[in-house]
Amino acid sequence: MTTQASASVAPSWLPRELFPYESRFVEIEGHRLHYVDEGSGPTLLLFHGNPTWSFLYRDIIARLRPRFRCVAVDYPGFGLSRAADNYDFLPASHARVVEGFVRAIGLAEFAVMVQDWGGPIGLWVAAQHAAQVRGLVIGNTWAWPIDGDPHFERFSKLAGGRVAAFAVRHFNAFVNVMMPMGVQRGKLDPRAMAAYRGPFPTKDSRAPTNVFPREIRGSSAFLGDVQTGLAALAAKPALILWGDRDDAFREQERQRFETVFPNHRTVILRGAGHYIQEDAPAEIAEAIAQWWDAAVETRASS
Repeated sequence: MTTQASASVAPSWLPRELFPYESRFVEIEGHRLHYVDEGSGPTLLLFHGNPTWSFLYRDIIARLRPRFRCVAVDYPGFGLSRAADNYDFLPASHARVVEGFVRAIGLAEFAVMVQDWGGPIGLWVAAQHAAQVRGLVIGNTWAWPIDGDPHFERFSKLAGGRVAAFAVRHFNAFVNVMMPMGVQRGKLDPRAMAAYRGPFPTKDSRAPTNVFPREIRGSSAFLGDVQTGLAALAAKPALILWGDRDDAFREQERQRFETVFPNHRTVILRGAGHYIQEDAPAEIAEAIAQWWDAAVETRASS
């Protein structure tokens, strides 16, 4: 039974001056999913990665909601979403839950924006609804098995291993270390850091952030499904937004997306790191609006 509600009381760690949006909740498969649904117009479905949540898109939503409907959902165990008991926090599971979310709130036509683990999750969801997808906004991410690439193998072994698990559990390391490292143009506002720490107040609550790096290697079957699904999306208009100071996703991942999506426009976000939504929200919003007018609306009217 799926129900929907809204809540006005924010947790003490969430600065409403930075995130002044109504929190909405929907029950999906025993999870209480939090999402924001702001603005009107063509729908943009926004996918976050690790260890972020819909808060990541706050400044982009503020700029785009005058002309777009911006929907951003938190995966179970992230942000303000609550996971059902015994949930595994695997990327494939998140993708199935969000696919259920799309159906539950009745999204008809939409574009997606993806980044980090939001890439595999969001592109899998998009492939399940390919006829409804109007376009793709692709930030620093990937969408295929790593196939033994030493760059990703090393990170997955290190960040998904036992030492990292201890650091995550006891020191919330993925938030406290990886978030500042992934922002290159300046330092995160302390209030923003509080909003990223807030969802993980206890040792057990931090476990989901350790699953993702492990699954860069462990979820190869799911990543293979993501790659297969790209064929259903290949003709869609794509906007590729790429931070060029990201240590995780490199020029070669960007070039691969450019090959997969021949109808693309690429915007290099100079000096931006992994969390492009933090480093370059104004540039991202402007690029989306311009791309939409030139590539998506023009295509629909031709």
